[in-house]
Amino acid sequence: MSHYLSIDYGTQSVRAMVFDRNGELLAKARIVENPAVSEEPGWAEQDPEIFWHNLAQACQKLFAAQPKFRSTIKSVTLTTQRGTLINVDRYGNPLRPAMIWMDQREADVKSKPNLLWRQLFHLVGVQETIKNFQKQAEANWIREFQPEIWSRTHKFLLLSGYLSFKLVGSMVDSVGSQVGYIPFDYKKHRWANNLSWKWKAVAIPRDKLPALISQGSPLGEISKEAAAATGIPEGIPLIAAAADKACEVIGSGCLDYNVGCLSYGTAASINVTSNRYVECIPFVPPYPSAIPGFYNVENQVEKGYWLVSWFKKEFAHREEKEAKAKGLMTEDLLEDQIRQIAPGSDGLLVQPYWSPGIRYPGPEARGAMIGFHGGHTKAHVYRAILEGIAFALREGRNKIEKRMGTRLRRLRCSGGGSQSDTVMQITADIFNLPVERPHTYETSGLGAAICGAVGVGDFDSYRSAINAMTHSNETFLPQSSHVKTYEHLYGKVYEKLYPSLKPLYHELM
Repeated sequence: MSHYLSIDYGTQSVRAMVFDRNGELLAKARIVENPAVSEEPGWAEQDPEIFWHNLAQACQKLFAAQPKFRSTIKSVTLTTQRGTLINVDRYGNPLRPAMIWMDQREADVKSKPNLLWRQLFHLVGVQETIKNFQKQAEANWIREFQPEIWSRTHKFLLLSGYLSFKLVGSMVDSVGSQVGYIPFDYKKHRWANNLSWKWKAVAIPRDKLPALISQGSPLGEISKEAAAATGIPEGIPLIAAAADKACEVIGSGCLDYNVGCLSYGTAASINVTSNRYVECIPFVPPYPSAIPGFYNVENQVEKGYWLVSWFKKEFAHREEKEAKAKGLMTEDLLEDQIRQIAPGSDGLLVQPYWSPGIRYPGPEARGAMIGFHGGHTKAHVYRAILEGIAFALREGRNKIEKRMGTRLRRLRCSGGGSQSDTVMQITADIFNLPVERPHTYETSGLGAAICGAVGVGDFDSYRSAINAMTHSNETFLPQSSHVKTYEHLYGKVYEKLYPSLKPLYHELM
């Protein structure tokens, strides 16, 4: 039998999962991630050893419950959160806490790209974007404020690279995992050439970066030490997969350009798989697909369904207490409440930019709620948040379609938010498209397993593997009366929110 072990390290948990050739999830073990540690407001850090400890614990837990899979798995794949970076010495020992992707500290960069690049940036109007790129780059902050750490750094690794090292003993990483403020050539899927402005903007010496391996190829074999720590059999190949969003796309079955993948996770996004390099927003590149040579044209709401956690923490204490007493999820009670509210939340709209962007929305962006009146309740606010996230992703869809010159015909939706029927219906109505729910919630893990299945030769192509291993479970169709309400709110109000509020956001910076 062919079984594939995939390890999905997200922001809130790590899951070890076993899939079969039909894409069925046969076994799963989950370890909840400890909260990121913050010494200062806006910082987000974690001890890298915790990442490895939790991964090993998840695998041990899985094999303790299902020992038979130790003899049937043919490959291991790893998919992780994007943009979390770790400094290690030549022995792979971490030199400082990992900087999590949510970290908002900024460097005070003095160096500039050469005159030719600066003139080009000025010509196309992205000089501020490049400055923000430099400020946000974790390497620049460490070089500036912790030079002794930087001087001792042998490799500067993404979380995927660090965990790959722990599994196989080599400092390598997948091409598909390269998403962050690093000198990566997103068009050619390799480290940038020597003349690129990125080496000046992010001053990382080439020898501090790992070797890159193409998706679907071996990164190495599980080492004796890793086998002892995790229970994974020694010698099993670790196949290069991709970052979590990229794996979600193929795990949802979104291989063709007219099928959009919505991800309702901590960060919400809309993705389309493309064999062409297309920048949805100028100078914001498409990220590597989990398929070699392909791209994910993406638009993201950075703190998408994180807003649900924020709402529960700030406003849903009673519902949390009641849900715990009844053995339910808090979201179950909140969903019962918002089903009674008509589409549009009685004129309450949310712009979900609780975290700023680099290009659109820009670094000045803030969240906003407009339209309050005395009849609104806590449930209206909750529904408006869900609608606001969908509105923001619809705006992303419009940008993708315009840049690619194509039209989306249907959507597939994954992530925690996709488990709500109300959210799925809201999505279908706001996008005015059929929205399909994949057969498994664990689409990121499934996408990684697809890479593993192709990597060991069980399928002759990604297309055949995706066709065999991904399936649609339910389809939600748009309701015409709801579509009319949302079309009005989107075109007359939502599209105008950010341009209207942008000057005011600048005053708040």
